[in-house]
Amino acid sequence: MLLLTKAIFAIMIGFLTSSILGLILVPILKRIKVQQKISVFVGDAHRKKDGTPTMGGLIFIIPTVVAIVGLLITHKIAYTSNLGIVLLVFLGYAFIGFLDDFLSIKKHNNEGLTTYQKLFLQVLIAVGFFYIYMQNGGQTAWVVGTLHVDVEMGWLYGLFILLVLVGSSNAVNLTDGLDGLAGGLSAIAFVAFSLISLMVGFEDIGIFSLILAGSLIGFLVYNSHPAKVFMGDTGSLALGGVMGAIAILTHRELTLLVVAGVFVVETLSVIIQVFWVQVLHRKLFLMTPLHHHFEKLGWIETDIVKLFLVFGLILAMAGIIFGVWL
Repeated sequence: MLLLTKAIFAIMIGFLTSSILGLILVPILKRIKVQQKISVFVGDAHRKKDGTPTMGGLIFIIPTVVAIVGLLITHKIAYTSNLGIVLLVFLGYAFIGFLDDFLSIKKHNNEGLTTYQKLFLQVLIAVGFFYIYMQNGGQTAWVVGTLHVDVEMGWLYGLFILLVLVGSSNAVNLTDGLDGLAGGLSAIAFVAFSLISLMVGFEDIGIFSLILAGSLIGFLVYNSHPAKVFMGDTGSLALGGVMGAIAILTHRELTLLVVAGVFVVETLSVIIQVFWVQVLHRKLFLMTPLHHHFEKLGWIETDIVKLFLVFGLILAMAGIIFGVWL
């Protein structure tokens, strides 16, 4: 009963604080002209979105961090190395995204950090992750009990961490192209990971995930169609990075592929499209990521988002069963 009370409180405090912060922050972002420049490659339906405030990820990042710090100060939860790593990755990737958004706004285009600059910063965070993880006795074996997989990776586990963090952060970043899509899918995924974490004994990560899920729901008040604010790379990189970190710390890397299945498919659509163009010299999809393909087919934006969220919910429910069973 105490854990259930904590869980309900966590998601409520996240929702309430982000909803209130949005009321304050959205007008400020408009006033200081922190505006999104829409890519020239997307359709005319997106042109009207040009100038919408960005960096809205702060609406769920700030409440999540403040709530966790508040719970630590009041001793409602205990500090653990896992919680420290989660916060490191969350804030670290948010900082990378913030730099990218800031430079894009300064240049008045969609070109912020270069690919190599982003990768360098992501490697630094992965190294910090691995160092703290190892200092606190973290295992370097990839274990999937029910499949009888137990592979000792040693220092290669650091590379594995990098691949998971970079892959998951970029997957959310690629999916952030329609109003409410990345935010809604992320809220579903973090609720799933919170339940998995609580059921397999990671209460600290479970509470963090619930606070973040609640904060994302509050963010969706402002990000659902028609969006009053975009999360920007500030939000999408932070969400993807911390999602990957949670999967690693709870030893549910395979579960991540299920829970974040829509993100995975969106990313694969881009990879497949590049391969198709390079090798076969023609396109497989009308446009990638996949949600843009549906737009080119004439689908309404809100219908695409609803469809993807339904699939995200189904995969999340399957992921919960899969994650606990593992």
